[in-house]
Amino acid sequence: MRVICPHCLMVNNVPKKESYKKANCGKCKQSLLDTAPITLTEAIFDEVIVNSDLPVIVDFWAPWCGPCKMFGPTFETTAKDFPLKALFTKVNTEEEQNLGARMSIRSIPTLIVFKNGKEVKRVSGALDENSLKQLVTQFT
Repeated sequence: MRVICPHCLMVNNVPKKESYKKANCGKCKQSLLDTAPITLTEAIFDEVIVNSDLPVIVDFWAPWCGPCKMFGPTFETTAKDFPLKALFTKVNTEEEQNLGARMSIRSIPTLIVFKNGKEVKRVSGALDENSLKQLVTQFT
């Protein structure tokens, strides 16, 4: 399966397994098991979405948004439960206004799940940890 490196954004081919003890990027040699959400910009958005065989969970947020600030830690904590099962990413709609407009983001936070390069689910509003895990598990 094709996996995006969270450090250098290189596309890696990784055998699909139930769990992984170790998986490193072929380019930068850092761990592909790092689950910290990747910050997406308009310049790399399409490349990441199209080249990931994993479901890509995108959190559209803004730094001034209270619910976004409350949801951020939940998003990061939940990402730790899905190494090489889902790719967690974030888009700051203040900095990436064109991308927010292109994706028709009307309220934040908004989560969009992409699978095989296509949007498969959209949820507006902050989720609790269990709800977020259930959402992600539907597509892994």
